[in-house]
Amino acid sequence: MTDSQLTTAYAVCRGIARREARNFYYSFLALPLVKRNALSAVYAFMRHADDISDDEKLPAAERRKRLDQWLTEWHQVEAGTPSNDPVFVALVDAQKRFAIPSELLNQLVRGTSMDLESPAKDEHRDTAPKQGGTAIAASAIRIHSTFADLYQYCYLVASVVGLVCIRIYGYQDRRAEQLAERCGVAFQLTNIIRDVKEDAAMGRVYFPEEDLARFGLTVDDFLQDSGARLEQSRLGLLLDFEAQRAREYYESAQDLIRLIDEDSRPALWVMVTIYRRLLDKIAQKHYEVLRGRVRLSATEKFGILGHGMIKSVFGTI
Repeated sequence: MTDSQLTTAYAVCRGIARREARNFYYSFLALPLVKRNALSAVYAFMRHADDISDDEKLPAAERRKRLDQWLTEWHQVEAGTPSNDPVFVALVDAQKRFAIPSELLNQLVRGTSMDLESPAKDEHRDTAPKQGGTAIAASAIRIHSTFADLYQYCYLVASVVGLVCIRIYGYQDRRAEQLAERCGVAFQLTNIIRDVKEDAAMGRVYFPEEDLARFGLTVDDFLQDSGARLEQSRLGLLLDFEAQRAREYYESAQDLIRLIDEDSRPALWVMVTIYRRLLDKIAQKHYEVLRGRVRLSATEKFGILGHGMIKSVFGTI
């Protein structure tokens, strides 16, 4: 592999991150180029796995098969087989530069495929409640009984991302790993709160049954007409409960920032601030997430990026 090929591969990955990573990419801009390249390669790898997993034109079994085939190809490249895939080319280099464990990359892919696994509960149901006249296959529904179950899901789909990121950020103190895990849970809880409507449309309900019961809700309340029949009062109480949980996990961020290499602290500060600001914005709108997706504008995110860079200059992060 030539330097030119590697430069092109990283440019492709940066392009994917710029186009798709609507929140993460702003934090990438606060990193030195070599670390920005590495995170872009990881993101592009994860994005491709997500795209396979989320391709609703294909049955779940076919998506699982394609993910397995793609992961096998990656393992071959990881072992030294030449590849023309720019994402694989870039990721192999990033993995070597930053000693990213192969198992973490495997877990990234496993996390993207969790929604394709057969549900642990309600296996007797042939179909889920109908949405717009179309029944959702029961295999599309993954139900978490307890928060411990949801935490494990969050670990695989988000905390593992954090564990990869801190390898690139750089750290010496092993406490950073537990803190990164907790930050990942905070990010994913924020995503779950924001995406209630979109997830329901795909037959996905992530809130634990024990939490639903606390507020007089059931899984079917979400699946009927993509959650259109949910009472906002009860939904708001549930989402506020989960938001308080997320805020507790976000408290780990400040300690984590102090443990990573100085040149990476602005990036993590920007990422955490964007997600916390998003959660705050959802709360300010009284958790009315069924009316439309709540997001930060590009202006708001650039403002956070600029603030993070200024704080870095003055050593206040």
